[in-house]
Amino acid sequence: MPEQKLNAKHDYIERVVPFLADDGMPLNLINVRGQNPPSKCPVLLVHGAGVRANIFRAPVHETIVDRLIAEGYDVWLENWRASIDFPPNRWTLDQAALYDHPQAVKKLISETGSQAIKAIIHCQGSTSFTMSACAGLIPEVSTIISNAVSITPIVPLWSKFKLNCLLPLVEFATQYLNPHWGVEAPSLIAKFITLVVNLTHHECNNAVCKQVSFTYGSGFPALWSHENLNDETHEWLKEEFKAVPLTFFDQITRCVKHGHLISVLGFPELPADFIASPPKTNARFAFFAGQNNRCFLPQSQINAFNYFASIRKDYHSLHVIPNYGHLDVFMGKNAAKDTFPLILEALEK
Repeated sequence: MPEQKLNAKHDYIERVVPFLADDGMPLNLINVRGQNPPSKCPVLLVHGAGVRANIFRAPVHETIVDRLIAEGYDVWLENWRASIDFPPNRWTLDQAALYDHPQAVKKLISETGSQAIKAIIHCQGSTSFTMSACAGLIPEVSTIISNAVSITPIVPLWSKFKLNCLLPLVEFATQYLNPHWGVEAPSLIAKFITLVVNLTHHECNNAVCKQVSFTYGSGFPALWSHENLNDETHEWLKEEFKAVPLTFFDQITRCVKHGHLISVLGFPELPADFIASPPKTNARFAFFAGQNNRCFLPQSQINAFNYFASIRKDYHSLHVIPNYGHLDVFMGKNAAKDTFPLILEALEK
């Protein structure tokens, strides 16, 4: 039986529903419901790299999970192979696209009996989920809210330099980068990188926040604006970022060079080049980008929207949000009034 527990703070009922990826890796879904049965369809939330499903539940007054439940949706959070709830593994976007997301969708469908679902996807959960959709592997998903990056990743110049010049050097010493090294650096390479970060990042006193910026982007900080986070969230994120494999960075480096997503493992079920032929999905995409995103530039989502709109006009939508960046779109202290209404409107469209 799936594990069930009561979330006392919100009076929610939570179920952890295990499932196996198509290559046998154990993963899970977390179903979060209020006391009243949901009146609308299931919505699947998919996290990014080196975090976990919990990233959508920052200690703010109202999270996106809270808002979705209040609106009557059946909320499901996917922990795919990039989740820090599982042992570190050398994953690629190809594996997530082929093995993880299609099985998560199938498990959700079997648990709910729904014929169609919607999804809110973020960062590398968004790229890999978009790969699944474009390959025709998740036809049950009718609406996709994509945040930060999807099919056309574009990064700042400093990030390009790090990916092309520094990453090959780091690969000689470690298979992973880990922002949690700011709290505990267990090896010489971890201590060295922590020293470099502390010498070059002076934007705050949170060692993990600084490591996140070094690992994932360009900026001080890179994934959010400090003024958008409350103090509790800034402290909370210390335990929400951990190991991410260099296999991912190798793949995203190649995607950035091409200007769009490509496969790297040669799976016949996935296109080698994701814009070489039209996507095999009827899902309506809503592309979201924080104007201040210094991990993936907002042009990433503008280009993605233009590509999808060129194939099917007046069907998809684009939302560039001023004064927001990468993750504060979800965890910002004012996101409930600034960004959630836009997400809900796109979800309802």
